[in-house]
Amino acid sequence: MLARDHSATGNGMTVLSAENGSASVSVVVDRSWVNGHGLAHGGLVFSLADTAFACAANSRSPGTVTAGAEIVYYSPSREGDTLVADATVRHLAGRHSLVDVTVRRDSVVVAEYRGRGAVARQPAQQTELGAAADDERK
Repeated sequence: MLARDHSATGNGMTVLSAENGSASVSVVVDRSWVNGHGLAHGGLVFSLADTAFACAANSRSPGTVTAGAEIVYYSPSREGDTLVADATVRHLAGRHSLVDVTVRRDSVVVAEYRGRGAVARQPAQQTELGAAADDERK
């Protein structure tokens, strides 16, 4: 899944682990993600958390996409900081899941994210990302 996720790989995210409903994903904050305050843009932190969500959820329920999510930011990050997002599936019910993600800089909690997932299509129907998107538009 991540091999086709150009938003994650293009932003330098690395999957450290993803199995049995848990995942860890990291990113180093580079200059392109530093906002006018000299801090890591919240969009990068959200994207990192959402990517960890996807890895954890799909390790249990392939085909899961984000149906909704909230994030609370606690501590800023700066250029050069390494952020790690640890995700855990908390609940599965049919096609739906609930996943909690903690984003840290070393031992400091940067943000807490809670995502709700839904299986969008059966794994057997998944093809290359472009082909699947084209098929859904028809």
